[in-house]
Amino acid sequence: MTDLYEQLVKLLNKNQLNVDNVSTFNLDEYVGLTASHPQSYHYYMDDMLFKQYPYFNRKNIHIPNGDADDMNAEASKYNDVLEQQGQRDIQILGIGENGHIGFNEPGTPFDSVTHIVDLTESTIKANSRYFENEDDVPKQAISMGLANILQAKRIILLAFGEKKRAAITHLLNQEISVDVPATLLHKHPNVEIYLDDEACPKMLRKFMSMKWIDCNV
Repeated sequence: MTDLYEQLVKLLNKNQLNVDNVSTFNLDEYVGLTASHPQSYHYYMDDMLFKQYPYFNRKNIHIPNGDADDMNAEASKYNDVLEQQGQRDIQILGIGENGHIGFNEPGTPFDSVTHIVDLTESTIKANSRYFENEDDVPKQAISMGLANILQAKRIILLAFGEKKRAAITHLLNQEISVDVPATLLHKHPNVEIYLDDEACPKMLRKFMSMKWIDCNV
C-alpha cells in the first residue's frame, strides 16, 4: 500500500484538495500495539498520509485502538462508529496470502462485524518481515468484519507480488467460501481488482480487456 499512499499524497498536494469533510476508517489494528509503535497502523497512517498532507480533520480519522483496556468493548465501539457513518464511498483492500481481507482469517463468518481476531500462523509469518523477529508479531488484531466491508459502495482490491498470486487464483476460481474470505467479494456489485504482473495468474491474460481487473499496475 505504500506506493498507493505516496501517489495519493502527490495528488493531494498538487491539487490542494479540501479534505476537511473527508472521513477515513481503517480496516484494522494489531492488538497490544500503542499508536506510537512503529508497526502500528496508527503510526503507518500518520507517517504515510496524515502528516504528509496535514489538512485532514482529526475528528474524522478513525482507526481502531489496539491498546484498549477492553478490546471487545473497543470492537463494539468501532462498529457503532461505522454504523453511524452509514455506507462508505470506497473501501480499499489488500489480500493476504491465505485469502484474508482486513484481518478476517479463513473461517470468519460472512455476517461478521468488527471483532477481535486470532491471527493464523501463516499471517504471523507473512507479517514478520515488518518486525525484528516472528515472536514480536502480535497474535491478535481488531478488524472490521466481512459484513462491514461489503457495506461500501465501491471496493478496490490491490495485490502485488508473486506470493499473492495463489490467493488471487482462489478468489477468482473458487466458489464463495469462508475458507477464502476474499471470495465474498463476488457478492458485491462494484469491485475492481488491480494486480501487478507477478500477482496476476496466467489464466487471467485472456481477460485483460475486462474493465474490472487490471494486471498492468
